[in-house]
Amino acid sequence: MSGQRRSLAPQTAGIDHYAVLGVSPLATEAQIKAAYRALVKLHHPDAGGDDQQILALNAAWEVLRDGPRRRRYDAACGPAPEGSWPASGAAAPRRARPPRGAARDEELLAWLQQVYTPIDRLLAQVINPFPAQLRALSADPYDDRLMEVFCTFLEQSQKRLEKVVTLYRSLACPRSAQGFGLSLYHCLSQVQDALGELERYTLGYVDSYLHDGREMLREAKRRRSLLHEERRRLEL
Repeated sequence: MSGQRRSLAPQTAGIDHYAVLGVSPLATEAQIKAAYRALVKLHHPDAGGDDQQILALNAAWEVLRDGPRRRRYDAACGPAPEGSWPASGAAAPRRARPPRGAARDEELLAWLQQVYTPIDRLLAQVINPFPAQLRALSADPYDDRLMEVFCTFLEQSQKRLEKVVTLYRSLACPRSAQGFGLSLYHCLSQVQDALGELERYTLGYVDSYLHDGREMLREAKRRRSLLHEERRRLEL
């Protein structure tokens, strides 16, 4: 293992670890941990990511998780400007300056129109119909016809989530909306996890899976509402 760790050094030298994780240099340990976990889940090879992305995330985590090592890193590199959350998880160069004034506003508007708005629409198509789908299934979960309808809904929802992930990776979140981008990812993560739990329920009728999936979608709905409020503030 030690040899493998050493081999990472040339690939990560000069990298802004904060930008890799999409957090501010002032981020708390808990925020760094949450961002790392979320991005590893998104960019894991099993989810369509690749090894280089995971290596960059792991390298950033190894440095920023450790207090003394993080302080040495900060002292050596200096505080970096807040970076955008990379859509691909790829390493970002240090000290890239954010756009200013009209250019920054145009960048934000483009991201909201091209990424956030279609993502929000797709998430709504998963979150909003769920209560009615669940009520229909609750009439008799062991009815094959009702279960088939529910499974079809889950399959369609998974396809929508695949489109969401593609959109999310298509364009990096602007620096001026970094916190908004992270909130969007957490909402997406809730929906992904919920669909996983609901699919497990359909395979074995274990009530805890159904309960957990329902609660996760409720949380996703709450987060989506908060995102609407955050967007209004961004556009002020």
